[in-house]
Amino acid sequence: MANTLDAVKKYAANDEKSVVPTSKGQGIIVTDAPSVTALKVADVLIKSCGGRLAEAGWHEINAYDLKKIKGIKNLTRAELEPMFYELRRMGYSHFDEEKDELTIGGLLDIAKVQFSEASGTTKIRWKFSEMFRELVQASDHWAVIDRQTMFALRSKYSILLFQHLSAFFPLKHIWFKQYTVAELRAILNVADGQRSQFKDLNRDVLKPAVAEINQLSRHQITMETIKSGRMVQGVKFTWDEKPDLVPVKRELDSSKTGRKARRDGKAETPALTFPEFGTIRDTQPWDRIARDNAPKLTGGHVPDLRKLADAFRKWCAEKSVKPDAVSIEKTFTTWCKSYSAR
Repeated sequence: MANTLDAVKKYAANDEKSVVPTSKGQGIIVTDAPSVTALKVADVLIKSCGGRLAEAGWHEINAYDLKKIKGIKNLTRAELEPMFYELRRMGYSHFDEEKDELTIGGLLDIAKVQFSEASGTTKIRWKFSEMFRELVQASDHWAVIDRQTMFALRSKYSILLFQHLSAFFPLKHIWFKQYTVAELRAILNVADGQRSQFKDLNRDVLKPAVAEINQLSRHQITMETIKSGRMVQGVKFTWDEKPDLVPVKRELDSSKTGRKARRDGKAETPALTFPEFGTIRDTQPWDRIARDNAPKLTGGHVPDLRKLADAFRKWCAEKSVKPDAVSIEKTFTTWCKSYSAR
């Protein structure tokens, strides 16, 4: 049977995916979950080790490696110290049903941040805890995380839920999971005394987390409450892979500014205008529409997109169609289907 370390090695060179250990049942529960930035840095620390993840020795990266990742803020010297305090407090809880044994431990044993005024570099060195290394060594269940999605998420609840459910996404025989409210509070690390009423938990944690994941991931999650009378006993999550990933890719490639407004349907949709001159190559959505709809040349080649664009502009002028007409996208799509490059 393959184990987690095999999966870690398999994805070591894949910058788009990372691997975290899980258990067969609920997954590993994160305790004292840190801030969003610290959770993302934890992924970088784990990912950077590759096949050495379960080794007891020192690991190290340059702080510059963090700056290169879209979705992690540029951490100053003053911000690194409290962030590593957060990571040092971050713990894991794992219950082994076969042994009837609960294991509690942390992520890091020790961390060192070495500043060099001469070179202007900052080196980060750390050792994982014995518990975490044992967990990785013994684990034969894991989650493959889409890093672009995770780094784009801006809520720690979204990250924790996404990491947890990612363990089940690839499994063809599992398409839903059901949890009690208590289990969900543990998975999402909602402290006792916080949002004690389900309506508050649902409004402030669950719905926003599901909405953010749905906006930024390749899976569409549906959430359903399980009731006994009027009392909510649990929550059922179902998911399916989206057939069209273009909107997700567009959102991930876009600025995070205005993302929540777009998610909530409150953002104004800018009017589309067909470019006044030049080629439409790599200019969206026009490039995509032309490639999908214009008849291909001999050999399956796409027509010259500059000539195609000029022909459409001439047609619009003849028909008195303005480049910013309300239906310009639909008009261009229909026109492309009958375009001839001759």
